[in-house]
Amino acid sequence: VKICWLLSIYPMKNEFPLGLSYDDVLLEPKYSVIKSRKNVSLRTDLTKNIEINLPIVSANMDTVTESKMAITLAQMGGIGIIHRFTTLERQIEEIKKVKRFTNYIIDNPFTLFPEQTINDYEELTADTGINGFPVVNKNGILMGIVTRRDVAFQTNKNKTIKEVMTPQPKLITAKPGISLEEAENLFSKHRIEKLPLVDKKNKLVGLIAAKDIRKTISFPDASRDKRGQLLVGAAIGVSGDFMERAEKLIKNHADILVLDIAHGHSALAIEALKTLKKKFPKQEVIAGNVATPEGVKDLIKAGADAVKIGVGPGSACTTRIVAGAGVPQLSAVLNCAAAAKKSGVPIMADGGIRYPADVVKALAAGATTVMIGNLLAGTDEAPGVIINKSGRRYKFYRGMASFGANISRRALDTNDDNLLYDNLMIEGTEGLVPYRGKAQEVIDYLLNGLRSGMSYNNAKTIKDLSKNAKFIRITENSLKESHPHDLEKT
Repeated sequence: VKICWLLSIYPMKNEFPLGLSYDDVLLEPKYSVIKSRKNVSLRTDLTKNIEINLPIVSANMDTVTESKMAITLAQMGGIGIIHRFTTLERQIEEIKKVKRFTNYIIDNPFTLFPEQTINDYEELTADTGINGFPVVNKNGILMGIVTRRDVAFQTNKNKTIKEVMTPQPKLITAKPGISLEEAENLFSKHRIEKLPLVDKKNKLVGLIAAKDIRKTISFPDASRDKRGQLLVGAAIGVSGDFMERAEKLIKNHADILVLDIAHGHSALAIEALKTLKKKFPKQEVIAGNVATPEGVKDLIKAGADAVKIGVGPGSACTTRIVAGAGVPQLSAVLNCAAAAKKSGVPIMADGGIRYPADVVKALAAGATTVMIGNLLAGTDEAPGVIINKSGRRYKFYRGMASFGANISRRALDTNDDNLLYDNLMIEGTEGLVPYRGKAQEVIDYLLNGLRSGMSYNNAKTIKDLSKNAKFIRITENSLKESHPHDLEKT
């Protein structure tokens, strides 16, 4: 009674707005002229200046994305974001693995000198996983090529490279600027595995490998940079060594930097973004996470090329029950997309994706991409081993604000054991997720659902999907009706 009396004297200034999650709505089907799910385009904006062929981004989490996941995503047309919860050197190495996985043109190929030995060749092969190298002198002039065939039956490991290599006069070479089609013809005609690129003075300026040509042909929708290498992103923090990390990641060809902070609508995040864009104005940066129109506008004003949306929807995130902060994900995406629309800055829906329908709803609400963690954490390409428990297989998954992640992060920053557990704030959890096989199978499952959802909404493109979408709220009984029901288990 007292509370009611107080409220009558001091009425609340604002009504509580309604917040909706993906499960609270359905998309009303539209008359559709789309005859097949194959007749839709999944090409979308990742940032203001970068497009990708699939709207799927793997999360920058240490149990989700390292080079294997990033390679798979990029080959399919999406992109992976290498997490930052490791040393800078290892993060760079993961970036290099993605970039060197397929190179239409390798700008700075690994090389050997004629004076080096077969031992040196074997060491370089072990370090790089490559088995063929151009041989150059100290001035960078091409002298020959040495491959596995040249050293296969050599018992004297101290033999020089000059003694076993294929010398320059016998090589097929090309000039810089050669087209993919021209390179294909040379590989086919001469049955070679390596095509050195040399200038007028016979100085080595690049290399094309036959296996990379094959990979290019095999994955026509792959996300690639101008040099034909796979696109890859990398996460950085907003304090400490974040600028040093950013500079070195950029030098090693990270295409996207993601500012990794739970509360992106903060002075710390905004100042970090401004500093980053001031020093590297051409670098594409995705900032976040935010959940309000005001957060989107402030990050765009500070220079964000895309904004990541989501505070608390992730399956391993406990921010909402620890801090009491967040916005249900569908409402967050709808409101933030509206705020970003005039600027042309894309938004990424991060978290809460459990079914293909959630991808459809996120994109219909105005996101141009979705970031996925849990569903990909159980795949072969995610870091970690398969765990057998009670006859079932699992993989480990944790939120990046979980206890274990906090300890791992602090261990990188300090050698003082007393500081590892000091003033920890836990806003995430960790546990096992079902083993799901290859990442490609999970992504195909999501994309097939997306294509179907687009056909129901008469959407040939992702932009059409958000333009045509009409959401309807549903009840708890409607949600039950939406899932399989009234069936006996077989």
